[in-house]
Amino acid sequence: MPISLEELARHVQGTVVNGTAGLSITGAATLETAGSTDVTLIDAADKLPLLAKSRACAAIVPQGSGPLDRPSVEVADVHAAFAAVIIRLRPPRTAARIGVSPRAVVDATVRIGADVDIHPLAVIGADVEIGAGATIHSGAQIMAGSRIGAGTVIFPNAVLYDSTQVGARCVIHAGAVLGAYGFGYKVVGGSYTLSAQLGWVEVGDDVEIGAGTTIDRGTYGATSIGNGTKLDNLVMIAHNCRLGRHNMICSQVGVAGSTTTGDWVVMAGQVGVRDHVHIGDKAILGARSGVSNDVPPGITVLGEPAIELRDRKLQLATMSKLPEMRKDLKQLNARVDAIERSRSQPHSQGGCGTEAA
Repeated sequence: MPISLEELARHVQGTVVNGTAGLSITGAATLETAGSTDVTLIDAADKLPLLAKSRACAAIVPQGSGPLDRPSVEVADVHAAFAAVIIRLRPPRTAARIGVSPRAVVDATVRIGADVDIHPLAVIGADVEIGAGATIHSGAQIMAGSRIGAGTVIFPNAVLYDSTQVGARCVIHAGAVLGAYGFGYKVVGGSYTLSAQLGWVEVGDDVEIGAGTTIDRGTYGATSIGNGTKLDNLVMIAHNCRLGRHNMICSQVGVAGSTTTGDWVVMAGQVGVRDHVHIGDKAILGARSGVSNDVPPGITVLGEPAIELRDRKLQLATMSKLPEMRKDLKQLNARVDAIERSRSQPHSQGGCGTEAA
């Protein structure tokens, strides 16, 4: 349903500036895609001039932005306010609770808490425990001995191998695989033999695991993911790794076996971390870094091999000047060659000489 600008401002606890009485808003969209009855957002003062190119009839802007070329609503937190408006105008779909579907395959030994939903075609193995309020979507497979915490959501086609432990309020997205065998082999009798796969995966509370992400089981103990850590899509965590709390691991990161991290570590896209290293608290690994050594706490590294950001920037600045330096070097070499040639030539003798009698 449409919402007036004044009602929108009340909804987000904002202040109308340059408002038009009765302005009706039917949607919310970004600057580039907004239509003539949509509200948009500007999240920083230096971006306010971009509003002139938008068709939006109004904008949600930071406090203190002042009058603009169209009505606006000033708020303390632009993104929180805009999200609230979207939810008001486009309420998310809410699925009705279904309980345990008769079309799900649930072993007789499974222990199920209150208000659990298990959708059709989900498969739950023996001795699994599912906490209250959890949701298991269609096609998910939870193998024997696993534990799912209260309020956790497991999306379609995720696979939890046997004995996987997942905490409360976690989100495991479609196609994630937890507890597959670790990639560890030794040569026995002229061929590769898989190492022991006697461990499991242990996920803390409030963890999110992205679509297509894989976490291998430990060799003898747990591969563990700390409370509050967020893994993006297509992340690979190898066997025996132990990630700390509140890590942020972006897409296509690969972490090799037995690596550990502290708390609040950030790994940007396509980072690669070798085995048996430690990443300290609050360290940041820049995009596409190749990490082969321990990273101290609070350090930002970049590059391959990864080094401290300030040193990498100096390297990059130097590399950008290489063409100019090469040109200067050629000129200097030419001058040196000219000087050497002039020194090697014999001096001409002047005047007339007389022969001895």
